[in-house]
Amino acid sequence: MVGDNVEINVYPIRKALEIAEELGLDLVEISPNATPPVCKIMEYKKFLYEQKKREKLLKAKSTKVEIKEIRFGPQTDEHDYEFKKKHAIKFLKEGAKLKAYVFFKGRSIIYKDQGQILLLKLATEIEDFGKVEQLPKLEGKRMIMFIAPKKKA
Repeated sequence: MVGDNVEINVYPIRKALEIAEELGLDLVEISPNATPPVCKIMEYKKFLYEQKKREKLLKAKSTKVEIKEIRFGPQTDEHDYEFKKKHAIKFLKEGAKLKAYVFFKGRSIIYKDQGQILLLKLATEIEDFGKVEQLPKLEGKRMIMFIAPKKKA
């Protein structure tokens, strides 16, 4: 609207309401916190429609972060580890965040150092595809680590 020779006038609220009624339009308060409050004479329904359109466009541009989980045991053998590592790489290539965790059942909590070693090993082996967002941290019976995908160049 900048190029449409828009005329900006300052009126008291009653005068602005009269002008809006004469034109058959609405007086819409744009910025209530300003002193004096900023109002605009326009069609209110059209204003709402454009505002919803703008919000929808912003929502479409935003990306949803998907979190995929991979679960290990403290004594996961090599074949299972390699299988799960391939899945982790696939998830990171797809752009999803990865939540890798070691679940300790019963007394297996005594192997928490093995769980940490396992997660750190995973982090070093897939560092070409993702970077560690949170180092392994014990939460209850789980040791959790988050890995974010690397941005494509």
